[in-house]
Amino acid sequence: MTSVLLFIALSLVAYLGFALLAMSQKRPWQQVSQVPPPTSIRRLTLRTLGGLALLSALVLCVVRDGPSFGALLWATTISIAAATVAFTLTWAPAWLRPLAKVAAMRGRAPCVNERNQKSHEQAGAD
Repeated sequence: MTSVLLFIALSLVAYLGFALLAMSQKRPWQQVSQVPPPTSIRRLTLRTLGGLALLSALVLCVVRDGPSFGALLWATTISIAAATVAFTLTWAPAWLRPLAKVAAMRGRAPCVNERNQKSHEQAGAD
């Protein structure tokens, strides 16, 4: 029973990781959300969280099946998760709308005042 729960958890974490990586890009964000695309700092935050989610899925795979088969299971699971996110964005992007709402929340992002954020974006554009 524990291995089944770990497999479900790692599948959901891998899906969440790729969904966060997708939400960090402009086009998927516009498919899912009606709010303006995230700022560069928010995109970096989404990418970091997505990478950490994929790393967490690897840890769950290794805990579940050991390093040799765990790595194989992880590679297979993240491939399936990536395809599932792509299918979700194609056929039912509204399913990712709750994730976009959470990602668009202002209070949980790194604290940057408006002037610093604008100067950061202008420096990135140069």
